[in-house]
Amino acid sequence: MSRREYREAPLDTERLLAQLLCQYENTPGGLLPLLHAVQEDLGYVPPESIPAIAEVMNLSAAEVHGVISFYHDLKTSPVGRHTLQVCAAESCQAAGGRTLEHAAQEQLGIGFGETTDDGSVTLEKVYCLGNCACSPSVRIDNETYARLDATGLTALIANIGQGEGAS
Repeated sequence: MSRREYREAPLDTERLLAQLLCQYENTPGGLLPLLHAVQEDLGYVPPESIPAIAEVMNLSAAEVHGVISFYHDLKTSPVGRHTLQVCAAESCQAAGGRTLEHAAQEQLGIGFGETTDDGSVTLEKVYCLGNCACSPSVRIDNETYARLDATGLTALIANIGQGEGAS
């Protein structure tokens, strides 16, 4: 079941977390796979789950928190059904990325790190999508869009949530 399906159904977080902890308990180097599994199923890694994760992985809570905070894709609070990431790396900035940043914030009515009131979109600033030759770029969920201008981004944002995702 994907995270979007879980968000639409009541969660039994404790039961799900217990299953995942058992599944990854004896996996060498299992912390990242466990964190990704928790996030995939719940949409984020609940802060209250960190002590249990640390215990099962034989780590300190600080070590687990350090890993979560290091990887920008791991979240400790719920995010929108869709994620819009605007690249702020040098290549994208030089090709008009700041215009995209402003356009996204204006159209969605939120700042970076925030989610729209209806829970549909979380806006994030990231520092490289690995698409420098085609700057400026954004990513919506798992799809990257290149050589965008404000008009193109506005059209993409308007399509978020229609059908299965942005197209």
